[in-house]
Amino acid sequence: MIRLELLKQGHLYFDGGMGTLLQARGLLPGQRPEEWNLTHPQIITGLHLDYLKAGCHILKTNTFGVNELRFPGRVEELVCAALDRTEEAIAQLGSTQQPRFIALDLGPCGKLLKPLGDLDFEAAVDLFAQVVRAGQARADLILIETMNDAYETKAAVLAAKENSDLPVFVTNVYDEGGKLMTGADPETMVTLLEGLGVDALGMNCSLGPVQMEALLPRLLDRDRKPKRRASQGRGRKDRLRRGAGRVCRLHGADGPPGRRHSGRLLRHHAGLYPRAD
Repeated sequence: MIRLELLKQGHLYFDGGMGTLLQARGLLPGQRPEEWNLTHPQIITGLHLDYLKAGCHILKTNTFGVNELRFPGRVEELVCAALDRTEEAIAQLGSTQQPRFIALDLGPCGKLLKPLGDLDFEAAVDLFAQVVRAGQARADLILIETMNDAYETKAAVLAAKENSDLPVFVTNVYDEGGKLMTGADPETMVTLLEGLGVDALGMNCSLGPVQMEALLPRLLDRDRKPKRRASQGRGRKDRLRRGAGRVCRLHGADGPPGRRHSGRLLRHHAGLYPRAD
């Protein structure tokens, strides 16, 4: 389990994207990235290892789309295979003072909850709970990411809290108007997530660093929990990461996975990172 006091000692870096890198390695339209945990294990392990070499502290399991709706009867199989791949990468990296953790990755379930859709709230909780139960014993934290519905976010957090004792990190995706797809704003999400007792919160993916900069004060002013921000592109990443908080994300924009830019970023923050000891 990740020690939350590390967040007070320095910056922690997640890895970056997986799907786009798999597309560059042959993933075809309609194929599911999570299947590659079994069919292309060396590629998945290799990408995790590249991110570790780039300096990331936290690897996400390749389980973003795993749930019973998409993979009937195969949730445990795919979650365990994804954990195998992350553990193999950590073992291949060998001994280092840099802390390394595994985040059990939960993405949206793929259906809208009632009343906007046809999925019951409790059914959504059950979908997420199956993934949590399959992976919680081998993970260090749970990452609920890329959520664009406050109600679904709540379902995922409840599933994580009710089925594990792991720290829970949450990121939502906002549009250019600063809203989730279903209408909630950053202030609402901070209030909701703080009430649910998550350990870190933030945003990811949908906007670039310039647009995210405008939203950061709305997260930071409302809450003092560690913040997690992930963005596409480069530009103002260094300054944004210094301002955004303790938990950030490396992005593979400039080669296997962003190693040149990530290396410069990590050297810039030398001495700010928590150490395993």
